[in-house]
Amino acid sequence: MPKYDFPDDLRAAQADLLETRAAYEQYAKNLPWSAEPMPGWESDKQLHSSYRSGKADSPGYTEAQAEEVARFRARLLELSIAVSAHPFWDSVDASDRVEARMALKHAHESAEA
Repeated sequence: MPKYDFPDDLRAAQADLLETRAAYEQYAKNLPWSAEPMPGWESDKQLHSSYRSGKADSPGYTEAQAEEVARFRARLLELSIAVSAHPFWDSVDASDRVEARMALKHAHESAEA
């Protein structure tokens, strides 16, 4: 993969995007399965198995949880726009932009090594 001279602000935005996405995914693991209160359910028994899929009742998100999810989503949108609309991409030939974008996604790995 060719080396690209990514500007520091683009690298920082990409790193922040990765970190924010990881933090959001970690936060979401502990949320109820539904944002709104919903009754639980259980499916019929699977053929030749005793397995039944289902979910317990969901209390829905608290106001604080909903605000935190909205904050994460707004930040992720802001960072996604900062990365994808960065002026650097205008300096990359259109036929190389996908390759350059993939290189940016992995640029932090070479910095860590």
